Amino acid sequence: MSTDVQRALRPNGPVVAIDGPAGAGKSTIAAHLARRFGLLNLETGAMYRAFALKASRTGADVDSEDALVALTLKTKIVLESTSQGNKVLLDGENVTDLLRRQEITAMASRVSVHGRVRSWMVAEQRAMGAQGGVVMEGRDIGTAVFPDAEVKIFLDASPEKRGERRFEQTADSSVVAEARETVIQEMRERDERDRNRAESPLRPAPDAVLVDSTSLTLDQVIAKIDAIVAPFLPESLPR
Repeated sequence: MSTDVQRALRPNGPVVAIDGPAGAGKSTIAAHLARRFGLLNLETGAMYRAFALKASRTGADVDSEDALVALTLKTKIVLESTSQGNKVLLDGENVTDLLRRQEITAMASRVSVHGRVRSWMVAEQRAMGAQGGVVMEGRDIGTAVFPDAEVKIFLDASPEKRGERRFEQTADSSVVAEARETVIQEMRERDERDRNRAESPLRPAPDAVLVDSTSLTLDQVIAKIDAIVAPFLPESLPR
């Protein structure tokens, strides 16, 4: 990201790309930015779940890439920003409340492995972000999905700190200390896979701003990232 604020913003404001490893807090920050600055949060997970719902309804074979590619030609997924978060429209129907069902979540992971489905999804996301005013988080947003994003942030923390945070989110008081170490080790192993995979490996874009949250509170991270994003907003958006 250039140190000079880009003057030729898209009509609705900047594209904000947030990348980083698992457990860094990307989803929390993206949701905050969407609320704080009135941006649309391009949730990849919600989009894949909506497509999985379409596959479920039509009886498409989720293990057949050809069948799913054919289904994409008859599918329209739209995200709309609201004060309560995104509303997900599937072919014009509000399906937001249907997407957290366990069977849909499980099916989403199966449809997402197909390369041509992912390519279609990326094209849909780029179309939604073309006019700007969006925030998107992941592992290759600033390098692959929106390499022309006005704001690129790489949010990181040590594996130990990320593992501790993930452990605290999911564990109860009865879980022994050994389980904490297991979560941290799993985080290290996932980092290794993400950083060394052949396709779109996890790495900061050359022009990304690096934010290390290892020794920061959530409020401090939010303040730091707000300060990065705010100068890129048009006057019509809140600062």
